[in-house]
Amino acid sequence: MEEPGMHHLKWPDANEMKEIKSKFEIIQGLPNCCGAIDTTHIVMRLPSVEASSIWHDSEENYSMILQAIVDPEMRFRDILTGWPGSINDHHILKNSGVFRQCECGQKLNGSVKEFLDGVEIREYIVGDGGYPLLPWLLTPYRGKDLSPSRIGFNAKHRGTSLVAERALARLKGTWRIIDGVMWRPDKHRLPRIIFVCCMLHNIIIDRGDELHDHVPLPHHHDSGYKQQISPSVDANAQT
Repeated sequence: MEEPGMHHLKWPDANEMKEIKSKFEIIQGLPNCCGAIDTTHIVMRLPSVEASSIWHDSEENYSMILQAIVDPEMRFRDILTGWPGSINDHHILKNSGVFRQCECGQKLNGSVKEFLDGVEIREYIVGDGGYPLLPWLLTPYRGKDLSPSRIGFNAKHRGTSLVAERALARLKGTWRIIDGVMWRPDKHRLPRIIFVCCMLHNIIIDRGDELHDHVPLPHHHDSGYKQQISPSVDANAQT
Protein backbone atom coordinates (compact mmCIF):
# COMPACT_ATOMS: atom_id res chain seq x y z
CA MET A 1 0.00 0.00 0.00
CA GLU A 2 2.85 2.40 0.81
CA GLU A 3 4.31 2.52 -2.70
CA PRO A 4 1.16 3.70 -4.60
CA GLY A 5 0.48 6.31 -1.91
CA MET A 6 3.99 7.71 -1.53
CA HIS A 7 3.14 10.85 -3.52
CA HIS A 8 0.73 11.77 -0.72
CA LEU A 9 3.58 12.06 1.81
CA LYS A 10 6.51 13.93 0.34
CA TRP A 11 8.54 17.08 0.73
CA PRO A 12 6.96 19.95 -1.26
CA ASP A 13 8.41 21.07 -4.57
CA ALA A 14 9.19 24.73 -5.27
CA ASN A 15 5.65 25.61 -6.38
CA GLU A 16 4.05 23.87 -3.40
CA MET A 17 6.49 25.53 -1.04
CA LYS A 18 5.58 28.97 -2.34
CA GLU A 19 1.93 28.29 -1.52
CA ILE A 20 2.83 26.81 1.88
CA LYS A 21 4.84 29.90 2.85
CA SER A 22 1.99 32.17 1.79
CA LYS A 23 -0.53 30.23 3.90
CA PHE A 24 1.73 30.15 6.96
CA GLU A 25 2.19 33.92 6.72
CA ILE A 26 -1.59 34.35 6.66
CA ILE A 27 -1.96 32.23 9.83
CA GLN A 28 0.21 34.33 12.15
CA GLY A 29 2.28 36.67 9.98
CA LEU A 30 5.57 34.73 10.02
CA PRO A 31 7.19 35.26 6.59
CA ASN A 32 9.01 32.49 4.70
CA CYS A 33 7.92 29.77 7.16
CA CYS A 34 7.91 26.34 5.49
CA GLY A 35 6.60 24.04 8.20
CA ALA A 36 6.08 23.22 11.86
CA ILE A 37 7.86 20.33 13.57
CA ASP A 38 6.74 18.33 16.61
CA THR A 39 6.96 14.84 18.10
CA THR A 40 4.50 12.52 19.78
CA HIS A 41 4.79 9.27 21.73
CA ILE A 42 3.14 6.05 20.59
CA VAL A 43 2.64 4.35 23.95
CA MET A 44 3.07 0.58 24.20
CA ARG A 45 2.60 -2.17 26.74
CA LEU A 46 5.48 -4.58 26.20
CA PRO A 47 6.06 -8.12 27.43
CA SER A 48 8.64 -8.24 30.22
CA VAL A 49 11.25 -9.89 27.99
CA GLU A 50 11.12 -6.88 25.60
CA ALA A 51 10.78 -4.11 28.19
CA SER A 52 14.28 -2.66 27.77
CA SER A 53 14.97 0.61 29.57
CA ILE A 54 15.67 2.35 26.26
CA TRP A 55 11.93 2.17 25.46
CA HIS A 56 11.08 3.55 28.93
CA ASP A 57 10.39 7.27 28.54
CA SER A 58 10.42 10.23 30.93
CA GLU A 59 6.79 9.67 31.93
CA GLU A 60 7.32 6.01 32.93
CA ASN A 61 5.73 4.65 29.75
CA TYR A 62 7.17 2.38 27.09
CA SER A 63 6.87 4.26 23.83
CA MET A 64 8.06 4.89 20.28
CA ILE A 65 8.59 8.41 18.90
CA LEU A 66 7.01 9.94 15.80
CA GLN A 67 8.65 13.16 14.54
CA ALA A 68 6.67 15.09 11.95
CA ILE A 69 6.98 18.26 9.89
CA VAL A 70 3.57 19.62 8.93
CA ASP A 71 2.26 22.13 6.39
CA PRO A 72 -0.48 24.73 7.14
CA GLU A 73 -3.24 22.31 6.11
CA MET A 74 -2.02 19.77 8.72
CA ARG A 75 -0.53 17.55 6.00
CA PHE A 76 2.58 15.56 6.99
CA ARG A 77 5.50 16.57 4.79
CA ASP A 78 8.28 14.63 6.50
CA ILE A 79 8.10 11.96 9.20
CA LEU A 80 10.57 9.88 11.17
CA THR A 81 9.59 7.08 13.52
CA GLY A 82 11.06 4.01 15.18
CA TRP A 83 13.16 5.75 17.84
CA PRO A 84 12.67 4.57 21.46
CA GLY A 85 10.70 6.83 23.79
CA SER A 86 13.69 7.56 26.05
CA ILE A 87 15.44 9.55 23.28
CA ASN A 88 14.86 13.31 23.37
CA ASP A 89 13.57 15.48 20.51
CA HIS A 90 16.94 17.18 20.03
CA HIS A 91 18.80 13.90 19.52
CA ILE A 92 16.18 12.47 17.16
CA LEU A 93 16.22 15.59 15.00
CA LYS A 94 20.01 15.62 14.74
CA ASN A 95 19.99 12.00 13.58
CA SER A 96 17.27 12.52 10.99
CA GLY A 97 17.54 12.78 7.23
CA VAL A 98 15.84 16.16 7.21
CA PHE A 99 18.51 17.54 9.58
CA ARG A 100 21.33 16.38 7.31
CA GLN A 101 19.57 17.71 4.22
CA CYS A 102 18.89 21.12 5.77
CA GLU A 103 22.43 21.41 7.12
CA CYS A 104 23.95 20.76 3.70
CA GLY A 105 21.48 23.00 1.86
CA GLN A 106 19.39 20.35 0.11
CA LYS A 107 16.19 21.47 1.87
CA LEU A 108 14.95 24.88 3.04
CA ASN A 109 17.24 26.37 0.42
CA GLY A 110 14.69 28.45 -1.47
CA SER A 111 14.35 32.18 -1.94
CA VAL A 112 15.33 34.61 0.81
CA LYS A 113 12.70 37.20 1.72
CA GLU A 114 14.08 40.75 1.83
CA PHE A 115 12.56 43.69 3.70
CA LEU A 116 12.94 47.44 3.28
CA ASP A 117 15.12 47.74 6.39
CA GLY A 118 17.65 45.34 4.87
CA VAL A 119 16.63 42.32 6.95
CA GLU A 120 16.78 39.01 5.10
CA ILE A 121 14.86 35.92 6.20
CA ARG A 122 15.73 32.53 4.77
CA GLU A 123 13.38 29.55 4.62
CA TYR A 124 12.83 27.85 7.98
CA ILE A 125 10.54 25.70 10.07
CA VAL A 126 9.29 26.37 13.60
CA GLY A 127 9.59 24.10 16.62
CA ASP A 128 9.07 24.29 20.37
CA GLY A 129 11.73 24.60 23.07
CA GLY A 130 12.58 20.92 22.83
CA TYR A 131 14.45 21.67 19.61
CA PRO A 132 17.76 23.49 19.12
CA LEU A 133 17.75 26.98 17.65
CA LEU A 134 19.28 26.65 14.17
CA PRO A 135 19.53 28.93 11.12
CA TRP A 136 16.66 26.94 9.57
CA LEU A 137 14.72 26.07 12.75
CA LEU A 138 13.23 28.89 14.84
CA THR A 139 12.32 28.26 18.47
CA PRO A 140 10.65 30.61 20.98
CA TYR A 141 12.56 33.18 23.00
CA ARG A 142 13.16 31.98 26.55
CA GLY A 143 13.11 33.85 29.83
CA LYS A 144 10.70 35.82 31.98
CA ASP A 145 11.60 39.44 31.26
CA LEU A 146 11.16 39.49 27.51
CA SER A 147 10.75 42.67 25.48
CA PRO A 148 7.34 43.37 23.89
CA SER A 149 8.74 42.50 20.46
CA ARG A 150 9.94 39.11 21.69
CA ILE A 151 6.65 38.44 23.44
CA GLY A 152 4.90 39.26 20.17
CA PHE A 153 7.18 36.92 18.23
CA ASN A 154 6.53 34.11 20.70
CA ALA A 155 2.79 34.56 20.29
CA LYS A 156 3.09 34.30 16.49
CA HIS A 157 5.46 31.35 16.84
CA ARG A 158 3.03 29.57 19.16
CA GLY A 159 0.11 30.14 16.83
CA THR A 160 2.09 28.71 13.92
CA SER A 161 3.40 25.71 15.89
CA LEU A 162 -0.16 24.75 16.83
CA VAL A 163 -0.61 23.44 13.29
CA ALA A 164 1.74 20.53 14.07
CA GLU A 165 0.10 19.86 17.44
CA ARG A 166 -3.35 19.76 15.85
CA ALA A 167 -2.15 17.48 13.05
CA LEU A 168 -0.76 14.94 15.52
CA ALA A 169 -3.91 15.16 17.64
CA ARG A 170 -6.03 14.62 14.55
CA LEU A 171 -3.83 11.68 13.50
CA LYS A 172 -4.33 9.92 16.83
CA GLY A 173 -8.00 10.86 16.98
CA THR A 174 -8.63 9.31 13.58
CA TRP A 175 -6.44 6.20 13.75
CA ARG A 176 -7.09 4.86 17.24
CA ILE A 177 -4.65 1.99 16.76
CA ILE A 178 -1.86 4.46 17.60
CA ASP A 179 -3.82 6.30 20.31
CA GLY A 180 -3.88 5.20 23.94
CA VAL A 181 -1.73 2.19 24.84
CA MET A 182 -0.89 -0.40 22.19
CA TRP A 183 -0.92 -3.96 23.56
CA ARG A 184 2.37 -5.74 22.86
CA PRO A 185 3.00 -4.43 19.33
CA ASP A 186 5.75 -5.82 17.12
CA LYS A 187 8.31 -3.01 17.43
CA HIS A 188 9.77 -3.92 14.03
CA ARG A 189 6.40 -3.55 12.29
CA LEU A 190 5.10 -0.60 14.29
CA PRO A 191 7.01 2.06 12.27
CA ARG A 192 5.25 0.83 9.12
CA ILE A 193 1.86 1.02 10.86
CA ILE A 194 2.60 4.58 11.97
CA PHE A 195 3.75 5.52 8.46
CA VAL A 196 0.58 4.13 6.88
CA CYS A 197 -1.58 6.07 9.37
CA CYS A 198 0.27 9.28 8.44
CA MET A 199 -0.15 8.53 4.74
CA LEU A 200 -3.89 7.86 5.15
CA HIS A 201 -4.17 11.11 7.12
CA ASN A 202 -2.69 12.95 4.11
CA ILE A 203 -4.86 11.11 1.59
CA ILE A 204 -7.98 12.26 3.45
CA ILE A 205 -6.74 15.87 3.24
CA ASP A 206 -5.76 15.56 -0.43
CA ARG A 207 -9.16 14.12 -1.34
CA GLY A 208 -10.99 16.86 0.51
CA ASP A 209 -12.77 14.22 2.60
CA GLU A 210 -14.91 15.59 5.42
CA LEU A 211 -14.07 12.78 7.84
CA HIS A 212 -11.50 14.91 9.63
CA ASP A 213 -14.06 17.60 10.39
CA HIS A 214 -16.16 15.10 12.36
CA VAL A 215 -13.32 13.58 14.36
CA PRO A 216 -13.13 15.09 17.87
CA LEU A 217 -9.64 16.31 18.72
CA PRO A 218 -8.10 14.99 21.92
CA HIS A 219 -7.01 17.67 24.39
CA HIS A 220 -3.37 17.09 23.41
CA HIS A 221 -1.63 14.50 21.28
CA ASP A 222 0.89 13.77 24.07
CA SER A 223 -1.25 14.05 27.18
CA GLY A 224 0.78 13.68 30.36
CA TYR A 225 4.14 14.50 28.76
CA LYS A 226 6.11 17.56 29.91
CA GLN A 227 7.66 20.08 27.53
CA GLN A 228 11.28 19.21 26.72
CA ILE A 229 13.91 21.95 26.70
CA SER A 230 16.90 21.76 24.37
CA PRO A 231 20.16 23.29 25.67
CA SER A 232 21.52 23.81 22.17
CA VAL A 233 21.71 27.08 20.26
CA ASP A 234 23.58 27.45 16.97
CA ALA A 235 25.63 30.66 17.07
CA ASN A 236 24.60 31.42 13.48
CA ALA A 237 20.93 31.40 14.51
CA GLN A 238 21.11 33.88 17.38
CA THR A 239 19.68 37.35 16.93
